[in-house]
Amino acid sequence: MTMRKFRGLLAAAAVFSLFFVARADDAKKIVFVAGPKDHGRPGRHEYGKDLAALKSCLDNATNLKGLATIAYTGQVPAIGELKDAAVVIVESSGDRLEKETHAIFPPDAKTDRQGYDAATSERLKEFDGLMKNGAGLVVLHYATWVDNPTGRKYFLDWVGGYHAMGYSKVLVNRWSVAPTDAKHPVLNGIQPWTFEDEFYISQYLPWDERRTPLLTAKLADGGVEAHTVAWAVQREGGGRGLVMTGVDYHKNMWDDQQRRFLANGIAWAAGMEVPDGGVSCPPPTPAPPADAAAIGR
Repeated sequence: MTMRKFRGLLAAAAVFSLFFVARADDAKKIVFVAGPKDHGRPGRHEYGKDLAALKSCLDNATNLKGLATIAYTGQVPAIGELKDAAVVIVESSGDRLEKETHAIFPPDAKTDRQGYDAATSERLKEFDGLMKNGAGLVVLHYATWVDNPTGRKYFLDWVGGYHAMGYSKVLVNRWSVAPTDAKHPVLNGIQPWTFEDEFYISQYLPWDERRTPLLTAKLADGGVEAHTVAWAVQREGGGRGLVMTGVDYHKNMWDDQQRRFLANGIAWAAGMEVPDGGVSCPPPTPAPPADAAAIGR
């Protein structure tokens, strides 16, 4: 082989390598943040297990490519680790009790119940900057519970609503869940379903033209009132927010409709195109125990 040919091969290999580095850099970074299991019976409020199931769903989706997932436990990491995140998914306890951990905010009891200390304020300012620069935020279940007034202002901007103690309600029951008539990508492939779960209902949802209701839930035993239990927000600047107030019972991660809805929501919040029939991914492994219906009651 001549030196000229050898140099040509080296140049081609370098271009080929750069191509694949660029392709990897183009992947949407999906960041999962699960609070610790700080309360609840086995099978309920399993934040880490829930998000691990969703991470596996996206990692093994058969019709969704171009993403890279990473998981953290506790609270959202430093902004340096999030600066290229397309979406952050949080599932954790609320901020109401000192012994519980919210994925974003400190316990309200450790604040002046109006705002935050200087270090926390700076961290939240940086996270808010991430949101304003176009990152998505997906909030599940108890993580919607925010008592601190400053935290609530952030949540209204990021996701369009929150659980307000004394106003909102928490109810475990068997529910009939249905998609709204909104023509929204998160609802691709979603059909009505019935299951047992704990929903946070009567969330504080002030008028917001950015918000689109996605799911409603009625009591399965003849309930007539339809509660909004999931919605999407399209923010200025391109960022997106999505909330699902269920996701209590871990066994429901084997429910194809719930899993598809959550995977669709994460993909959409990350700025990805949701497949026409919804994201398709296998259920978690191993399968739930035979007595899963009794877990968490």
